[in-house]
Amino acid sequence: MEAAMDLMRRMPPRSAETALNALLSLLPDHSLDLLSQVDLPLQVCMDKESLKEYILCEYNRDADSYRSPWSNKYDPPLEDGTVPSQEMRNLEVEANEVFSVYRDQYYEGGISSVYIWEDEDNGFIACFLIKKDGQGKRGYMQIGSWDAIHIIQVGPEEEGVAHYCLNSTVMLSLTTDNKQSGTFNLSGSIRRQMSMTLAVADGHLVNMGKMIEEMEGKLRNSLDQVYFGKTREMVCTLRPPPEVLNMRLPDS
Repeated sequence: MEAAMDLMRRMPPRSAETALNALLSLLPDHSLDLLSQVDLPLQVCMDKESLKEYILCEYNRDADSYRSPWSNKYDPPLEDGTVPSQEMRNLEVEANEVFSVYRDQYYEGGISSVYIWEDEDNGFIACFLIKKDGQGKRGYMQIGSWDAIHIIQVGPEEEGVAHYCLNSTVMLSLTTDNKQSGTFNLSGSIRRQMSMTLAVADGHLVNMGKMIEEMEGKLRNSLDQVYFGKTREMVCTLRPPPEVLNMRLPDS
């Protein structure tokens, strides 16, 4: 299992589903662990009732059906599908509305979904998802995608405070194709964790939003330094600009 997880961490997002299916056939006894621990690129579906798109994942799935955060109904229809309590459903509806505004301001589009359900420890778990695809919108980029998964486990409130544990995963993939540089593909994923104990005077949604905003800033900086920074260094070393080639080293 440890070797399988190590392999999946090194797979590009576009090949993750193929690799996961191969591992499931090789390790059927670890199917539940693999499905719960491996993050795949997010898929999107249309809510036929509200005519709004929502994101599919393991957290809104029951059997072969997926629950929409907009209508709270499963597609394909499922009579005995699991749904959150009324209290959690009210928080889920509010979270989807607020997170849509956050997505528009930070991502200038894309799709977001929030799913919330009760936890066994008298708390609850919230799943915040963002998917942004782009084709030829910025510079030389031909195809690109950004998938963000934020899972927050909220403990029971005690003396006006609650413990929050956030696990975040971002999967990035982009492809450029032009005459100067040719075809170039950059893809990868990064995962981080954060735990905080916060007062709930302003509500759980405010606390979760602040944590996600802070975490996404850290993830973007890490991606810029690890993927883009290292790639820029390698490209400039292997294919230096003409002005660098014309420079002469000073005489010793």
